[in-house]
Amino acid sequence: MLSIKRNPPPATTVLVVDDAPAMQRYLRQWLELDSYRVETTGSGAEAVRLVREGLNPAVVLLDLQMPGMDGLETLRCLRKLRSSMKVIVCSGVDDPGQMRRASALGAQAYLTKPVQYLYLSAAIQQCLEAEPAREGNMREGSEDKALPVSALLARS
Repeated sequence: MLSIKRNPPPATTVLVVDDAPAMQRYLRQWLELDSYRVETTGSGAEAVRLVREGLNPAVVLLDLQMPGMDGLETLRCLRKLRSSMKVIVCSGVDDPGQMRRASALGAQAYLTKPVQYLYLSAAIQQCLEAEPAREGNMREGSEDKALPVSALLARS
């Protein structure tokens, strides 16, 4: 019997942007279990630099509350660099105002910490299955809204 060896598809890269090393390790652990390639950084400015220098993650997991450049400013800069970039906001605060601001800037979902594996997995899968964002879809008042992950699970 002849067997054909196939190369697996290249790993999908997820960029984790969080100033807490423990959260970076926690998210890396879950993501690597799902066979994602994981890049991490502790600052928004570093995330922007990595993307500017050629890193092209399929999804970015972005903390909102970070020293220096916060998550919303980071999201704004990332979307200017790559308008189709898929970003999931992670925050320790369940704040509808922050959720609306993140949505207006183009975030696909909003997860509250501690991030649960089921919600993380569902949000990433939703991002990967979605059509690439179009430039005009991410302005203030856009119909594309960041959803709490419970809403993403209800859609599935």
